[in-house]
Amino acid sequence: MRKIVRIRFKPAGKLYDFGCGAFVLNKDDNVIVETEQGLGLGVVAIPPVPYEERLSDRPLKQVFRLASEADFKQKKKNLVTEKVSQAFCLDCIKQLDLEMNLFSVESTFDASKLTFFFTSEGRVDFRQLVKMLVKEFGVRIEMRQVGIRNQTKMCGGIGRCGREICCSAFIGKFGPVSIRMAKDQNLSLNPTKISGMCGRLMCCLTFEHETYQKLRGKFPKVGKLVNTAGGKGKVVRHNLIRDRITVRLDSGSEIEARLDEIINEEE
Repeated sequence: MRKIVRIRFKPAGKLYDFGCGAFVLNKDDNVIVETEQGLGLGVVAIPPVPYEERLSDRPLKQVFRLASEADFKQKKKNLVTEKVSQAFCLDCIKQLDLEMNLFSVESTFDASKLTFFFTSEGRVDFRQLVKMLVKEFGVRIEMRQVGIRNQTKMCGGIGRCGREICCSAFIGKFGPVSIRMAKDQNLSLNPTKISGMCGRLMCCLTFEHETYQKLRGKFPKVGKLVNTAGGKGKVVRHNLIRDRITVRLDSGSEIEARLDEIINEEE
């Protein structure tokens, strides 16, 4: 039976399926694979597993061979090329007075193509820039405009928690994040406190959202009348983590009570 292996080309990048052929591969092995851009250097993220059919009609690309010392030298050479080309492109952008923020350059493994990643608030006419780059490097050039979240993922950094930002560390695909998630977790709605380095809502708001929703289902709703050992009152706040609620009594004072201390709820 044929086997399929999942390869990652970037630390927190998308996983791609490849046929492993007769190769015996383990997690974190470096391999050379066939891609649409030619040969590429990737890392085994999920070891080979049997498969019988594929949902896609596209033919499955194959693992070409295990990576050698020469391949790692080529990778280092490509990194130097990327730095040189980025510096040259920045000078060209300045000369042409283009309103674009170039932040990264990637070279294909065989150095036949350079991809320049940039952000911009609008459309950019970079035709003259491409001509200058082709003349300088003599390879195929691609200019790719991306969003601010993708820029942050590619550049990386340290979040307010003191750890590497999640999108660079392990998030493969961005999911929807809403202000409602911050409300459900009783977080401050101050934009500076719930926004990440990219200026958008922090991806980590989604991590505990499902748990908060389940916990909230056990609590009486805010505004509901309840009876406690201290008297009857209205629920004004929840403390989901500590399993407590704050009740404003008819006398106007507030008390904090555990869920198991609620005598009964009134409609």
